[in-house]
Amino acid sequence: MNGRTGQGRPEKIRPVRVLMRRSENPDSPWGIPRWELLAVLPDTDPPEQRERRLVHQSEGQHDFEWAGLRVFMFRDAAESYWYNLVGRDPSLCVICRPGHDIDLEPFVVTANYDEAGAHMETDDTVFSAPLPAELVTELEEFVMKHYRPVKPHKRQRRNWAAEAEDAQRRK
Repeated sequence: MNGRTGQGRPEKIRPVRVLMRRSENPDSPWGIPRWELLAVLPDTDPPEQRERRLVHQSEGQHDFEWAGLRVFMFRDAAESYWYNLVGRDPSLCVICRPGHDIDLEPFVVTANYDEAGAHMETDDTVFSAPLPAELVTELEEFVMKHYRPVKPHKRQRRNWAAEAEDAQRRK
């Protein structure tokens, strides 16, 4: 998967940087490291290709920055963005899987809860971070432009007695 998971062409693309920490996990008998998402930040000067660099290292801990990631906004996902914005903690989801030379690396950043849920079902690792203020404004404008809530309608009650009588007459 290349990081694009909506229908059609994205209406808006926002470059971001992802900061993550890899720590040795002394509680793991197999030496499996612990990962945590530190931040997702808007990127003003994104590279063409996705890049990873080590930004800090201390004993048993490495902080990495990934640049070249993008948040895609699709029209058909506007309802999911709306639910994200009106929820308790608006957030971005960072979806990760094993990389070619590292045990975990982000490949998708999204504000779409449905997309994040689908990736969790396929055993990808999903982290969430607070939605940066700059992206809150952009996402609100996007939702206002593309989302129209469906008016709830009351379901009609079926007349079971009349249906039973019709069935008896047809016999």
